[in-house]
Amino acid sequence: MSGQSITDRIAAAQHSMTGSAISKAVCKASTHEVSGPKKKHLDYLIHCTNEMNVSVPQLADTLFERTANSSWVVVFKALITTHHLMMYGNERLIQYLASRNTLFNLNNFLDKGALQGYDMSTFIRRYSRYLNEKAMSYRLVAVDFTKMKRGIDGVMRTMSIEKLIKTLPIIQNQLDALLDFQANPNELTNGVINSAFMLLFKDSIRLFAAYNEGVINLLEKYFDMKKGQCKDALDIYKKFLYRMTKLSEFLKVAEQVGIDQGDIPDLSQAPSSLLEALEQHLASLEGKKTKELTADTRASTLSSAVSSLSNTGMSFSRMDEKERQQALEEEQARLLHNVPVNFFCSSKTIIWSTVMCVNLLPAIKVSAMSVSLLAITPAIPFAHGDEGEKRKHTVS
Repeated sequence: MSGQSITDRIAAAQHSMTGSAISKAVCKASTHEVSGPKKKHLDYLIHCTNEMNVSVPQLADTLFERTANSSWVVVFKALITTHHLMMYGNERLIQYLASRNTLFNLNNFLDKGALQGYDMSTFIRRYSRYLNEKAMSYRLVAVDFTKMKRGIDGVMRTMSIEKLIKTLPIIQNQLDALLDFQANPNELTNGVINSAFMLLFKDSIRLFAAYNEGVINLLEKYFDMKKGQCKDALDIYKKFLYRMTKLSEFLKVAEQVGIDQGDIPDLSQAPSSLLEALEQHLASLEGKKTKELTADTRASTLSSAVSSLSNTGMSFSRMDEKERQQALEEEQARLLHNVPVNFFCSSKTIIWSTVMCVNLLPAIKVSAMSVSLLAITPAIPFAHGDEGEKRKHTVS
């Protein structure tokens, strides 16, 4: 199946007639075409989330309506569009999603009538659970873990012990939902699931970066904790080690399907001696007979562990830097094409080439200079990403 279906074209036409640009863009982003949502539609919807006169509940409801479709392609692309907007759109969208009692109810979704329907339906169910968990995390902590400030003075590194012990399990749950997507390289067979996997890959890097920094903070404070806190912290650390292994498997899939190896972080585990030191310290607090490490040995072990995890944290920043550079280049390219005016003068005509004027009046009079604008030539596509065309308006 390729190209937009008749149903897609009719739906887009209906939204055009009703004047709903948002509904039309959502419809175009989630067509029956077996490829990821087009960038121009995603960019337009991101722009909409930043416009205060745009209703975010209406946008969200339109996305939910698309997930009620029977086609796995439409539903999957609606989920991808939602995920993309949660990542790159205005924060008020995820705030609204987090405030809702229900989000995506796709646990029983199954497309029996399409090629790849059975296989892709499985991933749709898993993907929707992750997006629900991502919104739930925001509801619980009022922050998107993938966007929080990182570094030595970041949110997770400066968090109190009490808050850390409550927050890290929330990150664990979100990461579990993400890693449960469980796609193998031979299952990433079309542009739709590949688009979803790429977004999950980016979320996994940023989510684990926050997780990693929280664990570093936890370890640095461990030997000053009370017995109950040490017990909770040790359990969190053991689960962290397990999830690091699971993430390594996920990243191997990413590497096999062609994601730039430079974007894939190096996961450096803390030395195994650290776990032994943590367990011995808790045992001593519980009054059990154990061989307690000397203060120097304990400090050395902890320092080595923190150093290893910090190196892992530094490797997580590569993808963010790459995205920032890419965004900067795109913005520079956009500004290059958005030069307000370029005048090309001859003895009889002045031609005004602009990208700012799409719906200009056919005649413009400049009274102060008594200049006639004989031709207007837009240099970029029209609104919503339609193919650009050159128009020439002649006025006397």
